[in-house]
Amino acid sequence: MSKFAFFFLCFFFPFIGGAQEYGFSLYGDLKYPNSFTHFDYVNPTAPKGGTLRQATFSSFDTLNPFALQGRSPTGIGLVFDTLLAQSGDEVFSLYGLVAQSIEQPSSKEIIFYINPKARFQNGEKILPLDVLETFKTLKEKGQPFYRAYYKNVMKAEQVGENGVRFVFDKENRELPLILGQLPILSHKDLETRDFKKTTLTPLISSGPYKIASFDGGRYILYERDKAYWAKDLPVNKGRYNFDFIRYDVYRDSTVALEGLKAGAFDIRIENESKKWVNAYPKDVLLKKNLKKQEFYHHYPSGMQGFVFNTRRPIFKDRRVRKALNYAFDFDWVNFHLFNGLYKRTESYFDNSVLKAPPLPSKEELFLLSPFKKDLPPELFDTPFKNPKAHKKEDYLKALSLLKDAGWQVDKQGILRDVNGNAFSFEILLEAGSQSTWERVFRPLLRNLEKLGIKASLRFIDSVQYKNRLDSFDFDMIVHVFGQSLSPGNEQRYSFWGASSTLKGTSNFAGVKSPVVDFLIEKIVEAKTYSELKTAVHAFDRVLLFNYYVIPNWYTPCFRVVFRNIFGIPQKAPFSGIDIQSWWIK
Repeated sequence: MSKFAFFFLCFFFPFIGGAQEYGFSLYGDLKYPNSFTHFDYVNPTAPKGGTLRQATFSSFDTLNPFALQGRSPTGIGLVFDTLLAQSGDEVFSLYGLVAQSIEQPSSKEIIFYINPKARFQNGEKILPLDVLETFKTLKEKGQPFYRAYYKNVMKAEQVGENGVRFVFDKENRELPLILGQLPILSHKDLETRDFKKTTLTPLISSGPYKIASFDGGRYILYERDKAYWAKDLPVNKGRYNFDFIRYDVYRDSTVALEGLKAGAFDIRIENESKKWVNAYPKDVLLKKNLKKQEFYHHYPSGMQGFVFNTRRPIFKDRRVRKALNYAFDFDWVNFHLFNGLYKRTESYFDNSVLKAPPLPSKEELFLLSPFKKDLPPELFDTPFKNPKAHKKEDYLKALSLLKDAGWQVDKQGILRDVNGNAFSFEILLEAGSQSTWERVFRPLLRNLEKLGIKASLRFIDSVQYKNRLDSFDFDMIVHVFGQSLSPGNEQRYSFWGASSTLKGTSNFAGVKSPVVDFLIEKIVEAKTYSELKTAVHAFDRVLLFNYYVIPNWYTPCFRVVFRNIFGIPQKAPFSGIDIQSWWIK
């Protein structure tokens, strides 16, 4: 190996070489030294106690969040520990939790050494066998995204008394960290249950909270495990301060708002700008001991949009999808419904450096050029801009696109294909969001009608909604494709061609594109942040110009209304808010 090659490996894979480390970073040095006692965005002396009460709109029928069947409760992640814990103020760095240390002998393997103090809540020691059986179970019987996540893991085996070694089929810079996020389940518990079936018997777990009581249609109550084995580890110091965390199920957002004012729960992230502006006058806040605060974050906005299911014949043609984008008048909606508080989303990575620049760089063109014949010509020389629905010319552009795709408006004003079939579709939404979405969709439906298209709204309960989404049984939905500053393997779950036919994934648009698959692999394999940005820019551009969604809007902050009973750390993580670092004053 040359001097240069050795330097390259040590720089981009800083822990290669056999030394055991206390943490792992995707992009170089760890922020926190080996001697760190707590994260900067917590209060290490925060008092424990009290109850945090929250609202949720999701009922549940299973306590197993890792299987495809059923819907698990909000907050269930509080029950499970992972091998490593993520720092909230670094791009992607993990530190020891169940795994006390990590070793990377080569760029195609990682070894996790189990903390000898690690225990399940029933007091049993966490063993390498628990890690191995959890990995095997999730990959073979868990939700489909685990198969995509762990696609490049070739072998998993025990090393020595307390080590677990994962071997990859090729270099994958992100895979060690993804494996570090593996939740740990008891191999004895896994032997006694049918993992694929819904269950209301809690899984044996090792997290900071345990399930105290629940009613699937009404609430779930989590109780802090006072004997939690990892409560004094640096990654947990100052966190998990509430003795109880309760989620009550509400069917309607407006009813939930009144519940907050009545003192039924303590905190609400207000996603409706109209309510943020009008529903919390100063005298009400004072009387109800409530505070309003905006918590600004530093993460990509992701893509919330009206998602076309391209498995449906009417949405297969890109020109049709672009035409329907002309029916959404965001400026009208933002002014009349949102008090001008939102920005239009124009990237899957808006609000970040990962947003595609106006025109592709030469590095992007190098990646995209082999696929030029399969890509829209304007992708290469035109900045992406969302179509608008302001003027008559906009509707004429939409009608022209529809005509080119084989659709024509008849004498009755109905859009039909060459066989006389009318263009109609259904927008599927989850019950409880009716008051929010009806007013947004009403002008969209009117504009679609001007194009000769009949669209309707349908609201169904949360369990049925999840089942419909899992089987891709819908025409259009509203969905948020969340993103981070370090995108990677998770893109396979939402945009990989193979996931378009794999039920339970979030490839709701049915994306099945060789260029998208190629760019996902480039993202996964990127060895520098510069390479990553280039691949993500190209990926973002391809998704945008294929109009898989009608982009919605975003805000660079969380708008939160909460009871004035909480202590909040002075520093914030990148996400802007970490409720688990709050405490009762």
